[in-house]
Amino acid sequence: MSPRSPITVTAHPWAPFISPMGEAFRPKNRDDDTLADWFTNADRNRDGFITPDEMVAEAARFFATLDTNRDGQIDPDELAAYEYQIAPEIQVNSKTKPLPGHVAQLARSADDDDTVTDDESDAARRDRKSREDYGASLGIDGALQGAARYSLLNMPEPVAAADADFNRAITLEEFKQAAIARFQLLDKTRQGHLTLAQLEAMPHAPKEDGSRPKRDKNATDTRIGSPLPSGP
Repeated sequence: MSPRSPITVTAHPWAPFISPMGEAFRPKNRDDDTLADWFTNADRNRDGFITPDEMVAEAARFFATLDTNRDGQIDPDELAAYEYQIAPEIQVNSKTKPLPGHVAQLARSADDDDTVTDDESDAARRDRKSREDYGASLGIDGALQGAARYSLLNMPEPVAAADADFNRAITLEEFKQAAIARFQLLDKTRQGHLTLAQLEAMPHAPKEDGSRPKRDKNATDTRIGSPLPSGP
């Protein structure tokens, strides 16, 4: 694999919503509801529900985006392209950046007497705060890793997690099966469908302003990650 140039995140990379299958939905403005954007995209017949079939169809659509050479699988190079180009926010050391004017003031330490103003540059803010503290001030739980910081499921790398047989190639069938499994994880009440209100009520769903509720680090994370492969 040839060396990659430095990553440049386009659009607005702050607080994206990472869908259950790993697609990044980024806000276009400070009032954009990224969870609702994904829900509307997945709700193909616009009846207010996401069904297992619609979840699978959404997975197939995103799979086609990832399978750039059209060979029916996501290979290591395509997986790397996902992690470095399509959703670089899921990387452990990725930077978060607020939308202009969104964060009025960050939490300050007791020995820091300087004042943070609305017009302070992003670089100055990052210099003041460690990345962990900065993420905490935006409601991003530092204990979560990768995509789990921005999604409803605790899956640091949701695309790679679909590789059920660990052969470093994700087929469309594996991706569809992962979609069904993740639908079942989200459908806690076993209604056979998901509503936007139901997803918004989940503990780690983003709020209307794009932030997330802070989680008690001593509490058990009730979200479930990738199920183990069932084997041949």
